Amino acid sequence: MTIEAWRSSEFKAIVDGADLVTLDGMPLVKSLNLLYGIKQERVAGMDLMPGLISKAAQKNLSIFFYGSTNEVLDKITSRINREYPDLKIAGVYSPPFRELSEREECEIVEHINASGANMVMVALGCPRQEFWMARQKGKISAVMLGLGGAFPVYAGLQKRAPLWMQKCSLEWFYRLCQEPRRLFKRYFVTNSLFILLIIREFIRIRLLRKPV
Repeated sequence: MTIEAWRSSEFKAIVDGADLVTLDGMPLVKSLNLLYGIKQERVAGMDLMPGLISKAAQKNLSIFFYGSTNEVLDKITSRINREYPDLKIAGVYSPPFRELSEREECEIVEHINASGANMVMVALGCPRQEFWMARQKGKISAVMLGLGGAFPVYAGLQKRAPLWMQKCSLEWFYRLCQEPRRLFKRYFVTNSLFILLIIREFIRIRLLRKPV
């Protein structure tokens, strides 16, 4: 997502315009500390999603799940019904893997609003989910959260990396091993670019002593 924002001014504007942006990856957390001395806590979607579901059950808030596949959504629903039987699932929707027409988008917005959802958890993948949430800002009467890869993990269809890999900034590698075809090209390109940009920024700030 960081590289996507670096490449695209349109996407960067969407990220900068979000109400809240958190660091989901340890490489970003460590880079902030290395470059600017900022000790930012990691806020991983895979931790945030179960935490918010638990809090929603306590506070009697309803959740709408938008994105991913029907299989994933079914398993999420089953787990919530088992662990939080009183939690209201306002609705679930797996959109087709294509751009929705204006009419289709209006219909899903109306459906979400009619459901009375307090939160909409979105998993469409980067940057699709960010563009979708930006378009619906001010239209959907609920808090929207982009949680990406957290859906299949919460559903139990994918395993999360061991804690030692998370702490060593290797969670991306664990995901790559699970989905090599889908993620290899993306990780190879984006990780390489990220490392080069961090080196360039380190030279600029620490060696050339140029201000941010």
